[in-house]
Amino acid sequence: MARRTHKAASGTLETVPDILIITGLSGSGMSSATNAFEDLGYFCVDNLPITILPTFARLIEANQDENGISRAALVIDIREGTFLADFPKQLEALRANGLNVYVLFLEASDEALHHRFSETRRPHPADKGQGLTQAIGDERSAMQRIRALADQIIDTSDHTVHTLRSHLVERFSLDKRGAPMRVQVLSFGHKYGSPANLELLFDVRHLPNPHFVPDLRRLSGHDSRVVKFLKSQPEVEETVKRFTDLLDYLLPLYKREGKSYVTVGIGCTGGRHRSVMVANTLANRLRRTGFDAQAVHRDVRKDRKR
Repeated sequence: MARRTHKAASGTLETVPDILIITGLSGSGMSSATNAFEDLGYFCVDNLPITILPTFARLIEANQDENGISRAALVIDIREGTFLADFPKQLEALRANGLNVYVLFLEASDEALHHRFSETRRPHPADKGQGLTQAIGDERSAMQRIRALADQIIDTSDHTVHTLRSHLVERFSLDKRGAPMRVQVLSFGHKYGSPANLELLFDVRHLPNPHFVPDLRRLSGHDSRVVKFLKSQPEVEETVKRFTDLLDYLLPLYKREGKSYVTVGIGCTGGRHRSVMVANTLANRLRRTGFDAQAVHRDVRKDRKR
């Protein structure tokens, strides 16, 4: 009955786990991950009590060859009181019984988690009255042992709900035939650090900077006035054309090698003007040539008052 899992070169799974356990830091996207695995045909349960895990596992074992539950994705996190203490031995017991169990751990930067909780105004489950910053730090420390047991760790700091879903579907789907090439064009500011997990990175700091134009400084690369200024510079159009030509050449080669999700980083100094405009333009041009492309902007909201 046991079905061993191993990863293909593209990062996808070659065998479907019997049980996929989604865990990680609060606010890192576990609910979005659950939705993605539902789309992949998993029976999903949120906040499963750790004491019920053996019973749930027996239910899956009993339905391996029937039309019942053949695979499940279970969210188990710090909300479950005995999780931290009991999870390692429960995981060992499941695997000893021959079940293929895969642990996916989601995390994000303190800044990203703080922004998400502040935006939703939901209380952090580890907050005992000491404030959000302390709660995030306490949970990160408490979850280190669980993190060490993970088969895969995904940092969701730069993901939106939609890009995380796409990422998981691409990484965990077994049927890659006919899957469209998805391209995320991610703008960012070098002064805030380079994003992780990029396939390609283009630097646009050589382009004229709207930051030094007083009327444009407080605007962003989404604003038509900034777009007009940049498009009036010959080197901007030439740069975008050359980037587009290179991507038109490279992306089909990535797809041929089994990749169906590619992230392209576009970096300027602050991630507010040039990289935003270029990322938007590249995504639009890629969509016109048949790619499922979208622009995501990591740092555009930063330094708005400068």
